[in-house]
Amino acid sequence: MMELFDLTGKNALVTGGTHGLGMAIAKGLGKAGAQLIINGHTPERMDSAIQQYKDEGLSAKGYLFDVTKEDEVIRYVKKIEDEIGPIDILVNNAGIIKRIPLLEMKVDDYKEVLDVDLVSPFIMAKHIVPGMIKRGYGKVINLCSMMSELGRSTVGAYAAAKGGLKMLTQNMATEWAKHNIQINGIGPGYFATSQTEPIRVDGHPFNEFILNRTPAGKWGDPDDLMGAAVFLGSKASDFVNGQVIYVDGGILATIGKPSNEN
Repeated sequence: MMELFDLTGKNALVTGGTHGLGMAIAKGLGKAGAQLIINGHTPERMDSAIQQYKDEGLSAKGYLFDVTKEDEVIRYVKKIEDEIGPIDILVNNAGIIKRIPLLEMKVDDYKEVLDVDLVSPFIMAKHIVPGMIKRGYGKVINLCSMMSELGRSTVGAYAAAKGGLKMLTQNMATEWAKHNIQINGIGPGYFATSQTEPIRVDGHPFNEFILNRTPAGKWGDPDDLMGAAVFLGSKASDFVNGQVIYVDGGILATIGKPSNEN
């Protein structure tokens, strides 16, 4: 049974894998045996990330390139394949968010969010999937979001991108499933990260909102994403295609509860 989840001998490329949820996903794949290929764009953060992976006994190599620029992607995909080997698992994790009301958002800001969150997964897949098709095997995991399903004030560009990414995931599956390639998504809920630390304090309105809105009654731990990532990257998901697994503590399952409900 454990062979279904064994990633030994597989090469996994994780974009934006230098910190946060991307790092947690990469660690899960690495602990299952995968050789990690980490994309980022900041040298200092990359050096720190690679050291963290090594400290946990994981094999990881970093590559600095901009996932929104097709010429760089083409060059670095070839470089990775020449230096490490075929990319068996692609995790499109790189993403940004700009919390700006739509009427106040500049068009350039809107386009930047879409470029990173929606266009870059297309660029990465466009230049990695042909190799998977040639080999007759591959896994693509797109980092979607609860905003692939819901809207929320000030995150219109992000929601538009993540909603589009859900549909892109389904269309990738529609075109590539026949080549024994599985394309699925992970939709994280609200997680305890360095970015959310300032609002995860007792008495903060947003902290209270999340605790009451989430049936599990808590913020997610980044490590909670590991299982879904390993499942979608392994043989265990060989007949799962075009799906989004929401790792959200049950938020999307309910309309929520009032704060005074036991």
